[in-house]
Order: sequence, then C-alpha cells, then structure tokens
Amino acid sequence: MRMAADEVSMKQGSFLLSHRPSVAAGLLVAGLVFSGTGVHAQVVTGSSQTTTDAQGKTQESATISADLSKKKKPRVAKEDQVKQSKDTKAAIKQENKLSPVLAADAQLPDKQLYDKALAQAKSGHYDVARLDLQTLLNAYPDSQYQMRAKLEVANCWYQEGGSAALAQAEQEYTDFITFFPNAPEAGEAQMRVGDIYFKQMDVPDRDYTKAVKAEEAYRTMLKQYPDAPAKLLTEGKQKLREVQEVMATREAELGAFYASHENWAASIARFQTVVNTYPQYSHMDDALIGVGDGYAAQAHAIRGQQVCVAGLVPGAQCLPEAVKARILEEYDAKSASAYRTVVLEHAAAPHVEDAKERLAAMNLPIPTPTKEQLATSEALEGSRAQYTMTKRLELLVMRKPDTVTAATAGDPPLDDPAATTAPSIVTQLLADYAEAFNPKAAAEAREVAKAKAVSDASGDPGATTVAPVVSAPLAFEDVPTEGASPSNGNTMQEAAPSNDSGTGLGVQIVTPGVGTSASSLPSSTGAPDPNNGLPTAGPKDNSPLPPVEKVADAPDQVNEVIGQPQPAVQPGTAPVNDKNDESSSKHKPKTGLDKLNPF
Repeated sequence: MRMAADEVSMKQGSFLLSHRPSVAAGLLVAGLVFSGTGVHAQVVTGSSQTTTDAQGKTQESATISADLSKKKKPRVAKEDQVKQSKDTKAAIKQENKLSPVLAADAQLPDKQLYDKALAQAKSGHYDVARLDLQTLLNAYPDSQYQMRAKLEVANCWYQEGGSAALAQAEQEYTDFITFFPNAPEAGEAQMRVGDIYFKQMDVPDRDYTKAVKAEEAYRTMLKQYPDAPAKLLTEGKQKLREVQEVMATREAELGAFYASHENWAASIARFQTVVNTYPQYSHMDDALIGVGDGYAAQAHAIRGQQVCVAGLVPGAQCLPEAVKARILEEYDAKSASAYRTVVLEHAAAPHVEDAKERLAAMNLPIPTPTKEQLATSEALEGSRAQYTMTKRLELLVMRKPDTVTAATAGDPPLDDPAATTAPSIVTQLLADYAEAFNPKAAAEAREVAKAKAVSDASGDPGATTVAPVVSAPLAFEDVPTEGASPSNGNTMQEAAPSNDSGTGLGVQIVTPGVGTSASSLPSSTGAPDPNNGLPTAGPKDNSPLPPVEKVADAPDQVNEVIGQPQPAVQPGTAPVNDKNDESSSKHKPKTGLDKLNPF
C-alpha cells in the first residue's frame, strides 16, 4: 500500500513540476496585461524549453520578457486641438447629472407609453400613436409628459397630411398654444400653423385665402416669440418671404391685366401696393416701371387734349393751356420718379436698362447709384435661387406657387402699410385737376390742413377748424302735400358764379382729361370767363313745379268669386248668416268629384 501511495505522490509531483512553468507564465502575462494605469504600451515576449534530468524526468522552463517603457502620444498642433466651449461642458455636465434620473424615469409607465407612441409615429402608424398619447393624457394627468404628449398629438395629425388631418392639426396646435402659451414649444406650434396654410397655398391667379392666413401666422410667430431657437426664426422668415413673393406676384399680375385694358388708375394702384408692401419682390423693377408707365399714359392722354382757344368747333373738348401744362408737369414728375427709383435702388435688377431708356426718351438725365445702393441691390439679387429643369418640372406637374426666386436675405416686413386702391388714385387725379384749375385755392387748402394738423398736435382748442358739410338724408316731410307751396325749400336754385378764379361750388370733374364744349365757353367769344372755362352748375329748367294733385278715391271692393260688388250693409239691419256656410260636424264629408267643387 505504501508503495502505491508513493507512486501516486510521485505522479502528482511530476504533474505539478511539469506544469508549474506554464502556470507561472500565464499568471505573469495576465498581471502584465491587467497592470495598473500609467503604462501606455506593453510588449510581452516569451519562450519555453524542455529538458531531461539525470533521473529521466522531464522539466519545462519558460522565459518571459516584457517591455515596460512608456510611449508618448503623437503631439497635436495647438491650432488643431479640439477645445470644448463652456456651453458644451455645461451640457455634458447636465447630461451626466441627469443620467441616473433618466434611467429611473425610463421605468415609469407614462414614459413607456410616450416612447411607444413616438416609435409608432416614426413607423407611420399615426392612429396607433395618437391612441397611446391620448391614453397617457387621460390616465396620467400629473405626468411630466403631458405637454409633450399634447404637442405630439398635433404632430401626428400634421405628418399624416390631408385636408381633414391638417384641419385637426391646426386645432390641436391652437389648443396647445392656449394651454401652454409660455412653453418653449409654443413658437414651434405657431410655426406649424403657418406651415399648414403654406402647404395648401394655390397659384397666384387662384384663391389667395390660404396665403393670407399663412402670412398672418408667420408674422405672429416672429412677433410673439422672438426668443425662439435661431433655426426656427430663420425658417419662419424664409417661409414669410416666400408667402409674400406669392402675394406680390398676384398684385403685379392684376396690375398688368388692368394696364392691358388701359385702366390706368387700377393698374397704378396694384403696382403701388407691390412697391409699398413687398419690398423684397423678385420683380420689383417691373412693378416700378408699371407705375411709371401708368402716369406716362395719363400724361399722353392729356397731351392729346385740345387747348381752349377762340374759333373751336362747337362741342369740342378742350383744356385751358395753363391747366394742361400743370397737369402734364405733375404726371411727368411722378413717372420719372418711378424710373429713377429703378435705376438707383435696383441697379442689379434685370430690367434696369428699360428704365434708363424711358428716362432718355423723356430727355431727363440718368442718375448714377452710389456704392452702397449698388452693393445692396447686388446682395438682394444674389440671394435669389435660379431655375433648374427639376424645379420647372415640379412647378408644372405639382401646380405649386412659384417661390424659386424669393429672396433669402433681409428682414421681411411684419406690418402692412395703408392700402393703395383705385378710388384713392382717382381721388388723387381729381385733386391734381382741381389744383391745376385753381392753384391759389389748393395752396390755401394745404395751409389750412397744415395749421389744423399743428393745432391737433399741440392740443390748442382755439385753433380754427373747418366744419364738415353734412347732407341730411331725405325724409317723408320733404314730399310736398296738397295745398302746400311748391317752393318750400325743395326746388333747385342756380348756383351763383364764383368771384375768384376758382372752379366755384357745384363743379365736379367726372373723368380726367374731358373738358367742356367750346360753344359754352366765353373765352371763344373773347369775353372774360370767371370760372376758367367751367360752366356754372345748375338745373336747365327753373320753372316752379306743378301743384300736387289730389289722390283719387279707391274703388269699391269687388268679390272675385261672384264678380259683382257687394252691397253696403244698411244701418239698423243685422247681417244674415247662412247656416250652410258654417262648419258643423253634422254635415257629411264630400266624396268623389264634390271635393273639387269649392262652393
């Protein structure tokens, strides 16, 4: 037994001796690999050798060498080093601080519902996402994800698209702004309201209601949320420029249409609206040239009018020479002013040469823009995109409003100036005629208006004011009755001629450029004319009105059924009632053709 035990122990000793170098080598390698910090690079090499001793036992020896020298990192130039800003460091610190909190919040049921809804919306399952978000809103009213869930519901409707979905999205965004007006996401919600109308905009020659609402929504976002993220503000400004490009195109096309029909007042009004309201319009040079051409056409019509001289054919239309000269001077000045604006403020525009040619045709000097004006115009025109084949095909197939050439620089206007309408242009033209006929009275009117404005500004109650003339409406008392005098203040009297050189009272110029007949002018016979060629307003017939006749008596009432007048009831006699005419339940109902007999 002892011999067997010694044999076992010898075998175990040989096992340990034979494997001990390998185990030691392994432990040494592991220790070197997982050694402490500070060693940047370690190179470990080793070799093993097997020998046999005198007793015939095999022994294994291992040799291990390690390079523990430190290797330096490659040196980076100072200008190539990446340095974190203060904001980046603060964000990283805040993120590290909130990491444990976010890990704990991820296990909450409302957070799980919210994440699930976001995943469904990302996959395009908007109906399922809205159900999860609505469950979160109803089941967890105190959740910290209430605001985000409300916004995501609106985003799901917006991303789904379609008329009905966009209408629902607008309502959801409006509710979000109402419930969370001070939230940082309120500006984004207002931006999306404008995007909803922007998607539904039509071409300029169709309904422009969506464009007006989109412009209002973008302006509201830029006014009420100036502290929104810079990216959102930049996007809102660009969308507003594109909407205003569409609105300006509509006004310019209407102005060109009226110009083609020679309705110069309406044409000038439309082009002037573009100039005053949309200063970043891509075809502003064409709009200004349209304004100048409108006044030039008015001046051309005045040049064709005859001058009132002696010997004209009766019924011919004419204008006094002084009046004609003043009106021509006024219209030529307005036309030249529009052309000069194109040359000075839009020197880099495509049609600036057309404005120069018109100034040269009027024998006027061509102005030279300054360096600042030229640089501003070049910057504005350089910010516009150019047409490509892809964009032209998209506009042709999709029938979208053309916003390719919209400016991308400058601040779009957030408020509209006073509207310029065709009646206001006509009123201005009539005022020009009145001033040309009576410059003295026009100068006095301007002085009175100036004094009134100064008195209103200073609050002086003793300032002279002009009482407005109020015309009372017609009443029934104004109609003459029988026996009343016909001259009770209702007959028209001839207006007395004016003593000064003005037009007098009662004169109304209906159409600019249309004068009076030569036969009615005293200047044709050489007599002095106190009204400068205008006849005195008044009725042609001043004879008194005939007396009012008595109204005839009404005829007796006729019974349409019998066809004869009913006799009047004699006093003292009681009317006889026919029992057959009275309704009674005793009478049998009519049957057959008797139903058609009304008697």
